[in-house]
Amino acid sequence: MKTTERRPKQRPRAGEVRLEGQPVSSGVAIGYAAVAHEPAPPPVDMARSDCDPAHERTRLHDAISRSVAQLGRLHDRLALLPEDGQVEIGSLLEVYRRMLGPSRLRRGIEARLEQGMLAEAAVMQETEALAALMLAPPGRPAPQGEDAVAARRRAGEFREIGRRLVRNLSGTPYRSFSALPDGAILVAEQLRPADAALIDPSRIAAVVTEEGGSTGHTAILLRALGIPAVLAAHGLLAQVGRRTRLVVDGATGRVIVRPSSRTAAAARVEVASYARERQMLGRLRRLPARLSSGEVLTLQANLEIPAELPMVAQSGAAGIGLLRSEFLFMNTDTLPDEALQEAIYLPLIEAMAGDPVTIRVVDWGSEKNSDALSRVGIGNGGDANPALAVRGIRLLLQHRALLETQFAAILRAAHAGPVRVLLPMVSLLEELQAARDIYARVGRRLRRRGVKIPDPLPPLGIMIETPAAALMADVLAQEAEFLAIGTNDLTMYTLAADRVATDVAALYDPLHPAVLRLVRMTADAGLRQRRPVSVCGELASDPLAVPLLVGLGVRSFSMHASAVPRVKRAIRAAAMDDCRRMACRALEATDGQEVRAMLAQYAHTLQHPEDG
Repeated sequence: MKTTERRPKQRPRAGEVRLEGQPVSSGVAIGYAAVAHEPAPPPVDMARSDCDPAHERTRLHDAISRSVAQLGRLHDRLALLPEDGQVEIGSLLEVYRRMLGPSRLRRGIEARLEQGMLAEAAVMQETEALAALMLAPPGRPAPQGEDAVAARRRAGEFREIGRRLVRNLSGTPYRSFSALPDGAILVAEQLRPADAALIDPSRIAAVVTEEGGSTGHTAILLRALGIPAVLAAHGLLAQVGRRTRLVVDGATGRVIVRPSSRTAAAARVEVASYARERQMLGRLRRLPARLSSGEVLTLQANLEIPAELPMVAQSGAAGIGLLRSEFLFMNTDTLPDEALQEAIYLPLIEAMAGDPVTIRVVDWGSEKNSDALSRVGIGNGGDANPALAVRGIRLLLQHRALLETQFAAILRAAHAGPVRVLLPMVSLLEELQAARDIYARVGRRLRRRGVKIPDPLPPLGIMIETPAAALMADVLAQEAEFLAIGTNDLTMYTLAADRVATDVAALYDPLHPAVLRLVRMTADAGLRQRRPVSVCGELASDPLAVPLLVGLGVRSFSMHASAVPRVKRAIRAAAMDDCRRMACRALEATDGQEVRAMLAQYAHTLQHPEDG
């Protein structure tokens, strides 16, 4: 594939043009555009049904072999990338390799070949059918919120491996970025995850595309590479000509085409400022999360998949505050047994080198899709309102073998370091008591077998995600050994508003005083019962909101690893008296906008000691 600086058919109009896209990876870059074109594969006859199945099967197997070899070569390049990029891209390449092996995808394609279909058509139809299944499982509500983001990623995985197979079947070449000049800004209509694996961050100043989104695999990879990136900057290609100069702001999503001399000078100042900020945030990793008045807080990281572990280590987080175990049940046909789960938990615990790891047992509902769980009748109930149906601890208590296996695996791995076990969406005391009985029984069984497990058992805590749990927190805290407030779901259930439902998304506000009062109630209950209380929803990642949460009584926070330095910076500039005064004002406010304005005003007055 040839990569060139694009010559448009029509001369772009002169003068500065400002475009808006989706911010993906922060940073500011200024440079000249180099457009990478992707040749389209030849048209496919989707209607043919007279092909020789044996011949098409041979073509398919050849394409699979070439695809596996290509993924191997991509993997070999990982040593040239930053550590975060190595792990993230390596994890995705492993997903692709599994899909090309004995898998549901491959079985489906070969079944279509038996009907006389052309191999390209069989691949396209099967990958699209599986992608559609991820996005809209039959008989079930469409995934929402974080589940919808995960579903789009899984659908993208099927489509991406389908595109690779079709290119290898048709002999269509791939694009290469090796011919790009140093310091170029890569411009493309769309960037695939495998394309991102070819980017050398020491040579590419920034990435801008016309299509894409901020939550897909490509966006994750670009963030891991650490270069400024903006996706979905519509209209960009029509404006870009030979050696068109661009300014890219990956934090705001702004792309400036043909910047004026004044704009370019301002951009150079921003580039230098961003470099200084990165150095400052890097220094923060070694400093304690201490208020300016002396109180020490705990900042930990959420972990979605093991590939994010290097980001946790580099962030300065004091452990993993929320390890979501759902990844164990995705993209697999079989349930992970006790040995497999232990083998996955163990290196994560060991890697934290004595810092605590909080593992949440699987949080599943009928809107999620897992072949492994569906095979045993889990998560395929097609509930009309999955948010209010059998999910979280309710589902696990109906399928106790699943919970027992996960408890046993965690206890087996817990000898490697401090571990806590977290139960999802507990609303009733009897749910907690039933789960605790199972936990104790599993511990006794392992000890009888001579398995080395901690004594006493690791702490067992609960997520506070419903108003019922917050209102009963003083009772629940007598049985739970710690409380973790999930502000995402707590906000949804309190305000009866789903942030992904466009009609009511404006009502979803985690800073609404109704939500903050429940947070305060939970923190007070934890204090009375001497139980640790943390916040692990998106609100914990907001540097403006964390001082307010401190004032409400929270002393521990878990967030995406990338947010830890900025939250620590805000904490080190805040004083406890100010935090408490803000909390009192927020609890008396009438809406979230009033609270947000107060937080912004306070942040404007802060002096950050690391800035000097």
